[in-house]
Amino acid sequence: MNVLIRSLQQAWSDRHDFYTGGNMFIYYSSEQARNRDFRGPDFFAVLDVDGTKERQGWVVWQEGGRYPDVIVELMSPSTARVDKGKKKDLYQQIFRTPDYFVFDPFEANAFQGWHLHSSGGYQLLEPNDRGWLWCDTLGFWLGTWSGTIDREEAIWLRFYDTEGNLVLLPEEAAQQRAEAAEQRAERLAQRLRSLGLDPEEL
Repeated sequence: MNVLIRSLQQAWSDRHDFYTGGNMFIYYSSEQARNRDFRGPDFFAVLDVDGTKERQGWVVWQEGGRYPDVIVELMSPSTARVDKGKKKDLYQQIFRTPDYFVFDPFEANAFQGWHLHSSGGYQLLEPNDRGWLWCDTLGFWLGTWSGTIDREEAIWLRFYDTEGNLVLLPEEAAQQRAEAAEQRAERLAQRLRSLGLDPEEL
């Protein structure tokens, strides 16, 4: 969930009109005691809100009635029935969340997503030829990626842009910029040497 949060923040680093969080409470009924309210999803994003505001939880009635626009639940065998049953019903009927995804990190084929249609219900999303699912709300694909993050090798759920490029984490973006700067410096050095100049002396 942290990978999704950090990569979305990196992709939209110049924007302050969204909030993304995870594993935190979403309070959606002021009539219920907070400690009995629904526990928040593993990942969620809300658009068109003040993203600079610090939050310990998402309190719907303090956020102008705004519910999450995108939700991702990381499943396990013990939670799969709830994630695809009670939670899905809640997100569809009460939250009216446009895009909902479930993913089991230990079973890559257990990746599904739904989009809320005008008819009022969720419709199952069809994967593309890479097995990715389109998140219409964010304008990104969601798909699996195999690699090492924070020294842990695993299959991760990642965002991809419309051209199929991986949406980078902050550290990946920094490394990419450093490598690009190094390549530019090397090209400049090669041009200087072709002119008979020694880059070390300049």
